[in-house]
Amino acid sequence: MRGLFLASACVCILAVGTICVFLFANGLPFFRQYSALDFVTGTEWAPLRGVFGILPMIVGSFYVTFGALLFAAPVGILTAILMARFASRPVLKVMKPAVALLAGIPSVVYGFFGMMLLVPFVRENFGGTGKSVLVSSLLLAIMVLPTIIQTSLAAINAVPNSYYEGSLALGATHESSVFRAIVPAARSGIVSGIVLGIGRAIGETTAIIMVAGNNPRMPGDLLKGVRTLTVNVLMEMGYAADLHRESLIATGVVLFVIVMAVNFLFSFINRRRVVQ
Repeated sequence: MRGLFLASACVCILAVGTICVFLFANGLPFFRQYSALDFVTGTEWAPLRGVFGILPMIVGSFYVTFGALLFAAPVGILTAILMARFASRPVLKVMKPAVALLAGIPSVVYGFFGMMLLVPFVRENFGGTGKSVLVSSLLLAIMVLPTIIQTSLAAINAVPNSYYEGSLALGATHESSVFRAIVPAARSGIVSGIVLGIGRAIGETTAIIMVAGNNPRMPGDLLKGVRTLTVNVLMEMGYAADLHRESLIATGVVLFVIVMAVNFLFSFINRRRVVQ
């Protein structure tokens, strides 16, 4: 069994390594023909004229991702706390399947939901075309909720019950014991859930392409359209060739580096808190 577990771990590492090699082997040659600085900081995307600037897509990806987390992180964490320490059994019988079902809905269904309900609602009540940063953030928030809820719930349930009992023995209330003893002890798992949520949000394509407006320009306010890195690759890879195709693979390299940097940043912050 030890050998089997080791083989499984090696398969995971090999998969990540293969993806890294493929991306960098096919994406880095682009930078021999086009300046990496101009590519990352350029604000104009015009492949037919040989102009490749992905800064609007980078900013758009961050806008949409962190906008989604502003909605999803508080709701997801509080829902996990409710399910772990406050909800009754009848409520849990409804909530657990509902969260699992939310995780299993295909991205295209979320996209239809956003296009048919959220886009008209925003257009009629806030103005604009409806296809915007706001709608994209709201839709992504709904999509990452199951990831944050399930990971946070597992982390909270993994905290020894002695923490809770010790807090009660010192005179704390139920609510105070949960929020001051249980939740801080589960912090690393909750942060992991948020990081997974970021990865899910920043990598989403199918739903976002239906509600974002897909304008390759620097994002304005919340009611303006936006194009993310993943949407940019999906929309143009089908007909791209030569330098244009290499630029899209290079876009994937930039996205990969961003995701890895976010993961390392959160891991570093988490480690420092544990040490302190």
